[in-house]
Amino acid sequence: MTFQNERIAFIQAGWHTDITDQGKKTFIEDMVKAGFPEKNIDIFQTPGSLEIPLQAQLLAKTGKYNAIVCTGLIVNGGIYRHEFVTTAVIDGIMRVSLDTEVPVLSVILTPQNFHEHEEHNKFFFEHFKVKGREAASACIKTLENMRAFKTLAKAA
Repeated sequence: MTFQNERIAFIQAGWHTDITDQGKKTFIEDMVKAGFPEKNIDIFQTPGSLEIPLQAQLLAKTGKYNAIVCTGLIVNGGIYRHEFVTTAVIDGIMRVSLDTEVPVLSVILTPQNFHEHEEHNKFFFEHFKVKGREAASACIKTLENMRAFKTLAKAA
């Protein structure tokens, strides 16, 4: 399958980019290995994860993207309960996907008890590499499915 005519938007939250960059890197590497042109992946950054759904909606509404991938690390900062942010972000990107029919994939992790120390940083640094690869695999399958759905719709 060739992907010359498809574009992906990749949105990355601005917090913990040393960790989330790993997901971005492996996502891009695996997409390129699958034949997706790197020049067809546009990178966008938001201040934090809470801003991701609006960015995804604005990008989806341009009609330019076949899929949008979002990455972030939402942690319990001790000031507020991160579950509220997580729910808002995940519900928001799902709504964007359903409302616009542009697939929005999540590489947004929400560890329950993240601590800013070497052990957790190292674990999530490596784990985001895995999540980036999983996102690439899901993205490729989703693009293939979207093509199949369009073919079915034309035949109907």
